[in-house]
Amino acid sequence: MRLSPAINWIFWDNDGVLVDTERLYFRATRDVLATTGVELTEEMFVELFLVQSRGAWHLAAERGVAPDEIEALRRRRSEVYSELLEAGRVLLPGVREALERLRGRVRMGVVTSSRRAHFEIIHRSTGLLEFFEFAVTADDCVRVKPEPEPYLRAISLAGAAPEACIAVEDTMRGLAAARSAGLRCWVIPSHFMPQCDFAGADRILRGIEEIEP
Repeated sequence: MRLSPAINWIFWDNDGVLVDTERLYFRATRDVLATTGVELTEEMFVELFLVQSRGAWHLAAERGVAPDEIEALRRRRSEVYSELLEAGRVLLPGVREALERLRGRVRMGVVTSSRRAHFEIIHRSTGLLEFFEFAVTADDCVRVKPEPEPYLRAISLAGAAPEACIAVEDTMRGLAAARSAGLRCWVIPSHFMPQCDFAGADRILRGIEEIEP
């Protein structure tokens, strides 16, 4: 899929588009919640995290887990996720090659719901940060995807009009955020959402290799 000459910027989602980390986040959350008796399935993860962006700590609260204990669980999940990130190779196939083709043809940034600390752990080993002029993380926003704030911040940092930018996403919450910010959005469906119709997307791609300058 060739980019229009009118497109000057690509805003990339991170998890699921550039790196294979969503499964690790699911695993860390599932294992920590299991200590409270909550069984988090993939289907629940998709709905609560990738569609609603609600999270799953309320499931522990419903079992009588106190708020301070839930905060401890959050910290433990963050630690487990960091450990999984540091132990694995997460760069998705074809990503570096696609970014190399686009370098110099368009300007690029990352817009992610990852915390800054996790984003930095992820990219210690990928070597991808050289391609991007900025990264907007969850720590830079009051409200994350599916709210438009992350993409509105990216548009401001780029100093560009929305019609000169395109977002590349993999989930419904990401698509909703991009569209609410006035952006066109191409979707590479997440491992967790292969059957979603992604209504509102401008294009649905099979992989990052389809994006050409």
